[in-house]
Amino acid sequence: MRRPRIPHGGLWANRDFVKLWTGQTISEFGSAVSGLAIPWLAAKGLNATPFEFSLLTVLGFMPFILFALPAGVWVDRLRRRPILIVGDASRAVLLAWIPLGWYLGLLTIWQLFAITFVVGIFTVFFDVAYQSYLPSLVERNQLVDGNSKLQTTASAAQVAGPGLAGALIGALSAPYAILVDAASFIISTAFMIPIRRRETLPERTEGAPKPRMMPELKEGLRYVVTHRYLKWIAVCTGSANFFGNVAMAVGVLYMARELHMSALAAGIAMAGYGIGAIIGAVTTPRFQKAVGVGRAIWIPAMVFSLAGFAFPLAPVSFPTPVLFLGTFAFGVGGMAYNITQVSLRQSITPERMQGRMNASMRWIVWGTLPLGALVGGAIATSFSVRTALWVGAIGGTFTFLPVLLTSVAKVREMPAHVEEVTPAEANLAGGLLEPAALPGTAGVDA
Repeated sequence: MRRPRIPHGGLWANRDFVKLWTGQTISEFGSAVSGLAIPWLAAKGLNATPFEFSLLTVLGFMPFILFALPAGVWVDRLRRRPILIVGDASRAVLLAWIPLGWYLGLLTIWQLFAITFVVGIFTVFFDVAYQSYLPSLVERNQLVDGNSKLQTTASAAQVAGPGLAGALIGALSAPYAILVDAASFIISTAFMIPIRRRETLPERTEGAPKPRMMPELKEGLRYVVTHRYLKWIAVCTGSANFFGNVAMAVGVLYMARELHMSALAAGIAMAGYGIGAIIGAVTTPRFQKAVGVGRAIWIPAMVFSLAGFAFPLAPVSFPTPVLFLGTFAFGVGGMAYNITQVSLRQSITPERMQGRMNASMRWIVWGTLPLGALVGGAIATSFSVRTALWVGAIGGTFTFLPVLLTSVAKVREMPAHVEEVTPAEANLAGGLLEPAALPGTAGVDA
C-alpha cells in the first residue's frame, strides 16, 4: 500500500510530528521531576528503609523485563496512537494520587510501590508504541532527523530536569512536585489526540484462526536474533550495557569514598553526560550524512566504549575534569549511536513487525543491565571498587567490534522503504524476515 504523502519543508512542516514532539518534550521534563521527587518522597517523607528504597528502584525496572515482549505483540496488533494516549492519560491519573494521598494522610510506601510498578507497565507500552509509531509519521529518510529532535529534548530534560526537580521540591515539597509530572502527561495526551495520521492494521485472512501471543512473540525475537544487522546491534548494545553497569553500579560510591568528591563535584562530573548527549543529538544527522550509516554507528560506539577508562584513571588530586570528559564522551557517543541505530532499525523493519522488533531489542539489551550491576557489586565486594571499574572499562573496550566487523559497518544509507512480509511468507521462510530494499534504494550494502 502506498504511504501517505508527508508534507515537504522538513519535519517542522509535519504537523503530526510536531504534535508528537511537543507532547513528548513536555512529558520528558515532567518525568525528570518525578525521577527525583519519588525517591526523595520515599526517603524523606515515608522514611523508607534501605531495602524498601532499593525495592522501589527494582519495581520501576521490572515491568521492562516482564512486559516488554508481550507489549510488542499488542503494539503490532493495535493502532499505536490510542496506546500512546492511554499510556499518558493513565500515568497522569496514577501519579496524581501521590499528592492527593499525601494530602489526605493515606499515602504509604506500599502504595508508592504499586504506583511505581503500574506506571512502569504503562511506560513499557508507551515506549514500544512510541518507537514503532514514528515511521508512520515521517518518511524513512527522515528517521534520523526525527529521532535526533526527539532525543535532543530528552537530553535537555536530563540536564535541566534534576535542577528543576530540586527547585520544585524545595518550593512545594516532594509529593506536590509530582503534580508537575501528572500535569505533563495530561498535556502530552492533549497533543496526541489530534494527530491525524491514519494507521493501517495488519491484514488478517478471513476465517483464519485468531493469532496467539506466544507464536507472535517468538516471531519478533527470531526476527531480531536472525537479522543480519539487528543481531549485531543487539550484541553491541547489550554488551555495552552490561560492562557499563559493572562500572556504574559502584561509580557514585567510588566518587564519594575513593576520590573523596563532594556532591557538587560529583554532580558536575556527571553533568558531562547530559551536555554531551545534547551535542550528540544535534550533530548526528549531519554526521550520519557525511560518513554514512554504518560509520555513524561504529565510530560513536568506539567513542563510548573507550569513555569508561576515565573512572579508574581519574586522579585523586583532580578527578572532576577527567570524569567530566569521560561522561561527556559517553554522552556524545552514546547519543549518536542510539539515534543512528534506532533509525536503521525502524527503517529496515516491516510495519507489521515494528512493535515486536522494538520490544525484543529492548528486552535483550536492557536485560543485561541488572546482570552488570550484580557483577559489579560482587567484584567490588570481593576485591575492590577500583577493580570493578577496571573490569567494566576493559570489557567495554571490545563492545563496538560487533558493529565494526560485520555487515552493519557496510550500510551507507537508510532504505527509503521495505517490502512488507506477510505472516504466511514468514512461516515459509522459517521466521527469517529479512526485509528487501525496493528498487531505487541500493544504498544498503549486502
